[in-house]
Amino acid sequence: MFQRILLNGLVAGLVVGIPLFAITVALQGHPESPWGVALGYLIMLVALATVFVAVKRQRDLALGGVIGFWPAFGMGLGISAVASVLYVLAWEATLAWTHMDFAGDYARAMIDRQRARGASPEALARLAADMDSFRAHYAQPAYRMAETFSEIFPVGLLVSLVSAGLLRNSRFMPLRRAG
Repeated sequence: MFQRILLNGLVAGLVVGIPLFAITVALQGHPESPWGVALGYLIMLVALATVFVAVKRQRDLALGGVIGFWPAFGMGLGISAVASVLYVLAWEATLAWTHMDFAGDYARAMIDRQRARGASPEALARLAADMDSFRAHYAQPAYRMAETFSEIFPVGLLVSLVSAGLLRNSRFMPLRRAG
């Protein structure tokens, strides 16, 4: 099972990491649009579909069609953790390759958005102070990596819960043998 976790986690990590790198490099210097977040989470969901596939294959091929909730959930979490680590590495590679100031760009976009909405000078000053704090924290690799990990891992947690809940029932999508 450990080998299946690593292999599927690697596949999921590459499926999410390569587009992250490619899209960010291609759009370097452009502010993030609302569709960018949706696209990012859609790619994560597609990549983490490997959790469902891997748990189903484990159930059907290795365990004779039966898997308990906790083993299925644990396998899903393992795959999600491996994929999340690869996602973090892809983001770190993207930042190193592009030399972009993500935290600064994000902070400026947030302040500009609030200014356009007519925020008061006091509210803008508070937001600017919060954004300065965010930039300082984001400059620390441990903080930045934990923040990046927290973008994808909850998606993997949810996919793992759903997959384990569905696939623990041996009547759900049973293996169909030819013949």
